[in-house]
Amino acid sequence: MIQATNVTLRVGKKALFEDVNIKFTEGNCYGIIGANGAGKSTFLKILSGQIDTTNGEVSITPGQRLSFLEQDHFKYDEDQVLSCVIGGNARLAEVMAEKDAIYAKEDFSDEDGIRASELEAEFAEMNGWEAEADAESLLNGLGIETEYHTKLMKELNGAQKVKVLLARALFGNPDILLLDEPTNHLDLDAISWLEEFLINFENTVIVVSHDRYFLNKVCTHIADIDYGKITLSTGNYDFWYEASQIMIRQKKEANKRKEEKIKELKEFISRFSANASKSKQATSRKKALEKIELEDMRPSSRKYPYIDFRPNREIGNEVLTVDGISKTVNGVKVLDNISFVVQHDDKIAFVGGNELAKTVLFQILTGEMEPDEGTFKWGVTTSQAYFPKDNTKEFDNDYTIADWLTQYSEIKDASYVRGFLGRMLFAGEDGVKKVKVLSGGEKVRCLLSKMMISGANCLVFDEPTNHLDMESITALNEGMIKFPGVELFACRDHQVVQTTANRIMEILPDGSLIDKRTTYDEYLESDEMARKRTVYQTNEEDEADD
Repeated sequence: MIQATNVTLRVGKKALFEDVNIKFTEGNCYGIIGANGAGKSTFLKILSGQIDTTNGEVSITPGQRLSFLEQDHFKYDEDQVLSCVIGGNARLAEVMAEKDAIYAKEDFSDEDGIRASELEAEFAEMNGWEAEADAESLLNGLGIETEYHTKLMKELNGAQKVKVLLARALFGNPDILLLDEPTNHLDLDAISWLEEFLINFENTVIVVSHDRYFLNKVCTHIADIDYGKITLSTGNYDFWYEASQIMIRQKKEANKRKEEKIKELKEFISRFSANASKSKQATSRKKALEKIELEDMRPSSRKYPYIDFRPNREIGNEVLTVDGISKTVNGVKVLDNISFVVQHDDKIAFVGGNELAKTVLFQILTGEMEPDEGTFKWGVTTSQAYFPKDNTKEFDNDYTIADWLTQYSEIKDASYVRGFLGRMLFAGEDGVKKVKVLSGGEKVRCLLSKMMISGANCLVFDEPTNHLDMESITALNEGMIKFPGVELFACRDHQVVQTTANRIMEILPDGSLIDKRTTYDEYLESDEMARKRTVYQTNEEDEADD
């Protein structure tokens, strides 16, 4: 168990948290939610002891081990991948290191023998003999192939490092597990594996995530941070959302009835207070009026952008034909003879673990890269807008937000452009901010503004939910569902994929393509998908045996 008692944290004069009292118990998974800036990550750092509180304290059941997902991707660059994971259990790693040091001695004394015996007993008690196998199982489950287990962390790319750090946090069955955005940079397969792991995890989990589907799958409770307070409720995210909306409606209806009663009492008092025969009734109504208290309807700190992609022209029947496209990157063929035809009502999700292949395909289709072989052709009635995964080049300039967006608008009127920025939660003064200093989430909202103002009828998204808060992801999801044109997209948010796509394409590790006209959940359950996974799992096992 981990508990916060009267926790207050002040940053300058601002109280980020005020007298927070909350208890997290064994066997439950708690989802921490709240708007950007509400303090979700800060609260996890308070629980893990990385940040000291102004007042109050955090207590943990004596003898329990706490593990948290670290965010520094370079901290363990000189460590071997497998050792990094095992290091998640610090005491076990210490025992292993001390054992190895003793056994490496040329002169093995009686004292060394006694100490080695003590260490072996402690090692066995912590299931040390299973440590490497357990670490390998976690890595494999997250998609880190066996060939990488003996490499140094610095030899891995960013996405692989994220998975190793997650495996490090999960290793050794910690009593309390703190996860800050664990699904960031994970492909959908790895997220699915993590969901099953946490569902079967028997200890305490506290997780911050913007992924609604993930929260619905794993959470038994939701802790909502709003205005420095944390409100705990039982159930997953959807249950919390429905309950919160019902409560808001009930408060509004109760206040409406009270306001009508207040108006009625005031009219009676005003009308009869000077009437001697009615004075007692007027006095009675004054007392009744004083007792009426309206429910506190303090507005939430959450803000939802308005995302509405409206094409300037209707799309024709000929949209996009891709014929035999192949591409090799750094000696690896990521696309191998890819062919498909896009229909005018298609919303295609590109899924699977081959992240680079999806990005390369989008870059080819949007003219940012040439294929090695093959061709593609957009229909004459089409116009495209592209959301790149890496937006660095887009904002490497001295434009203000307003000037940056104006360059992409056919209508140069300032009020017209600011209207699009306003929909994306950029207030009047925000328009003069330089784009180069924007946060990751602000840059994403700028790019979505650019796509809206383009009027394109074919939208290409490469991981658009990265850096967005839950409110913005919800708004984007709704905008993608409503869009009447064609969409080609890759997205790690299961709910976005499931509710938007009517066609699924997966680029396999060998660069080939599976193409199914179906929903994502149906695709995952399909016989072909199961066969494909079995084949690749068998191949990996054969390679490991070799």
